[in-house]
Amino acid sequence: MHDPMPTLQAIKARHQALSDRILRTPTVPSTSVALARGLDGDISLKLELFQHTNTFKPRGALSVMSQLSETQKAAGITAVSAGNHAIAAAWAAKREGISAKVVMIGTANQLRIDKVRALGADLVISPDAASAFAEVDRLVAEEGRTFVHPFEGPHTTLGAAGVGLELMEDANDLEAVVVSIGGGGLISGVASAVKLMNPKCKVYGVEPVGAPNMRKSLDEGAPATLDRVATIADSLAPPYSLPYSFSVCQTFLDDIVLVDDDQICAGVTLLQEEAKLAVEPAAGAVLAGAMGPLRARLAGQRVGLVICGANIDAASYRAVLERGEAHKDALLTAR
Repeated sequence: MHDPMPTLQAIKARHQALSDRILRTPTVPSTSVALARGLDGDISLKLELFQHTNTFKPRGALSVMSQLSETQKAAGITAVSAGNHAIAAAWAAKREGISAKVVMIGTANQLRIDKVRALGADLVISPDAASAFAEVDRLVAEEGRTFVHPFEGPHTTLGAAGVGLELMEDANDLEAVVVSIGGGGLISGVASAVKLMNPKCKVYGVEPVGAPNMRKSLDEGAPATLDRVATIADSLAPPYSLPYSFSVCQTFLDDIVLVDDDQICAGVTLLQEEAKLAVEPAAGAVLAGAMGPLRARLAGQRVGLVICGANIDAASYRAVLERGEAHKDALLTAR
């Protein structure tokens, strides 16, 4: 890896540079008796679901686009995603006045496809991930567009680090922070900001059992690729890790735990019932990790949970809640 590790000076500078375009999302204390009893501690919720496009993703996309030359801006950008990054890239490009041609996989949720179209991006639907990335390569080669990666690279990490910076400024006595992991763009930013501001604060990642790419990477000591992924949390399901985000996670993360889909759905249900937040499974995974495999380590501590996003349609949300209802009591009483 040749790109430098994030520094606190760089994180603060990028956060300030983006401050007129990115929302400073609230950090609020949980008032839930049930959740407090479960962890025997104080919980703060970083509500990144209230960011533009309803996920943290615009921070990274806008951070990357802020570094483009005028020539690159004139040629436009491209992105590939099944959902949240596609929406964020379309939003950021529109905000910056840059042409966007976004490639989405045919299995993407219709709500997310509609959001990309509503933001004015040119949309290309590919049948699978391999053809989607091939189309992005073509757009870069033939149209000169800049590829805005969904999770890899120093500028993506610096953008996402704003989440951790804000969290630590607003709840500066935290002893642990819990973040869900897809490709590693969010947690690499959050972990670097948290550790640089308070080295004693633990940072834990949460991955689905069916998509443990960063867990496998850390175990093997190098970015790993999964043979298959299978999880309800589609935002947490890239089949591989990449060098930069992996290296930052390797440097700053304390541990990664795994949760299954029943626990993830239970986390979504408990966030609805106990915090009145309607979130997607990627955010439910954070609470599932805290209440499940991390419970003993977090007991009695001041804990920050990053609630990363809420792009889910009503029908899918109802199905998640129904499944979660059957498993929430097990999560609340996990030991």
